[in-house]
Amino acid sequence: MVPSNFGYSLREAGHHFRRNWTTVLGAIVTIFLSLFIIGLFVLGSVLISSVVGGVEDSVTIQAYLSDDADASAIDSFQAKVEGWDTVESVTYKSKEEALQDYRTSMSNRNASDAVAALDGENPLPASLVITLTDPQEVEATAERIMEDPSFLQIRDAADDPTSSAADDVIYGQGTVDRLFEVTSYIRIGAVALVVMLTFVAFVFINNTIRLAITARRREIAIMRLVGASNGFIRGPFVMEGVLESLIAAVLAIAALAVGANALLPVLQANLSFLAFEIPTTVLYATFGGLLLVGVLIGLFGSAIAMRRYLKV
Repeated sequence: MVPSNFGYSLREAGHHFRRNWTTVLGAIVTIFLSLFIIGLFVLGSVLISSVVGGVEDSVTIQAYLSDDADASAIDSFQAKVEGWDTVESVTYKSKEEALQDYRTSMSNRNASDAVAALDGENPLPASLVITLTDPQEVEATAERIMEDPSFLQIRDAADDPTSSAADDVIYGQGTVDRLFEVTSYIRIGAVALVVMLTFVAFVFINNTIRLAITARRREIAIMRLVGASNGFIRGPFVMEGVLESLIAAVLAIAALAVGANALLPVLQANLSFLAFEIPTTVLYATFGGLLLVGVLIGLFGSAIAMRRYLKV
């Protein structure tokens, strides 16, 4: 609803701000907290998605190869897997690279002791490291590898009748399933919380404008007696609600910007193995969305409060 007299509505809203600054301040603080929490959960969900996406992207399949496997057979199977729709890339990891990765993943002391105990031998097999276009396809792709006749001929334990192909295809089976389940719940929960908090902010502004209407019933009655139109009477209340929400939205945006600039570098420095990143476009879109939500909350909250409680 657009006020029928914009200038008058703006002046009256300003007068009410000065006369009842404590009520206005309470409304702004309440809406600010609601919008701040909404923005916090939006940016938090983006941050969680970034971290989760980094963890999901690290999900790979390792297919262990026999030391006696023919190089041409390995190359042929690698080319075949690279052609699958679910596969992004396939990298050959030699026995020496596998041993070096073991040294890197272990502490220096433990790695040195373990390598020394090998007495110059390297028991680790070569492997194909398979990265997926969609981490959710890890189980289906792993099963496809296990069933492939070409892999059965070159897998690490191809000459061991007691072993199965599943022993040579590793992707963290149980952990991956739990990871995808948890991240799905997190994303759904974040969306539900944002919707709920938007509704709460809407209720707050509705109640605030309703109280303003109640406090000024006498003034409204006089305006009606002198022939003021419905739009003329409604204008200051709608303007008041929009201004309160806009001020609250600007404060929420400022608080979120300061918090993000202060917190993200600290998280990245202390947890460097995780990706704490909020794209600039997402940050600006969130800020713009908060401004828009603030205006809509003020506009529709005021209009609905007046329709229900202002009998004009």
